[in-house]
Amino acid sequence: MDVTVTERAASRIREIVANDPSSPLLRISVEGGGCSGFQYRFDLVSAKADDDIVIEREGATVLIDPTSLPYLSGSEIDFVDDLIGSSFRVKNPNATASCGCGTSFSI
Repeated sequence: MDVTVTERAASRIREIVANDPSSPLLRISVEGGGCSGFQYRFDLVSAKADDDIVIEREGATVLIDPTSLPYLSGSEIDFVDDLIGSSFRVKNPNATASCGCGTSFSI
């Protein structure tokens, strides 16, 4: 159930948390909703839960709760900055469809 964080994503996480040192961890979770059935949620938090999966890369820490992990298994968390904007993107091999903006998906 490996989830990877790219170097670009790690760099952006470090930049974001530098502005809010009281919440130095990025939590990624999956919730029901969005136009395709599920959606990704990104939150800065101050502490990890006892059962969180912790991914660390180059000084950036990402947390995933055990309920969300099966939906994210094998995914790559990236950060893109292109003409339509900048955002974290999840390249999820489990998704059978996704919306145009890339924030919701179906399995």
